[in-house]
Amino acid sequence: VQLQASGGGLVQAGDSLRLSCAASERSASVEVMGWFRQAPGKEREFVAARTWSDGWIFVADFVRGRFTISRDNAKNIVFLHMNSLSPEDTAVYYCAGRPVGPDSTSVATYKTWGRGTQVTVSS
Repeated sequence: VQLQASGGGLVQAGDSLRLSCAASERSASVEVMGWFRQAPGKEREFVAARTWSDGWIFVADFVRGRFTISRDNAKNIVFLHMNSLSPEDTAVYYCAGRPVGPDSTSVATYKTWGRGTQVTVSS
């Protein structure tokens, strides 16, 4: 399975942005789809994840209320909708996939990764 993230760019504080992650196929190996981000000099951190089915969605506390995750099963795309962006959201955003299982917010449990897409928020 290959994942391709897109939709990043340069925006101003307060703006919204939608990231897309297209999967070459859906399989059990990527039943859980997650978004992570990595700012310069910082570790990669979990942002949001969901299953392709309606069974499970989780959003990190620090973006809850501003970011949501959705999917288009017909097109094999998972979206990250980001609202009220601030400069602290500046990072490279990655999508990743893994099978269903514990610790779905842990970077280490995701084995399929796409290339990142840069999001830069100016003040």
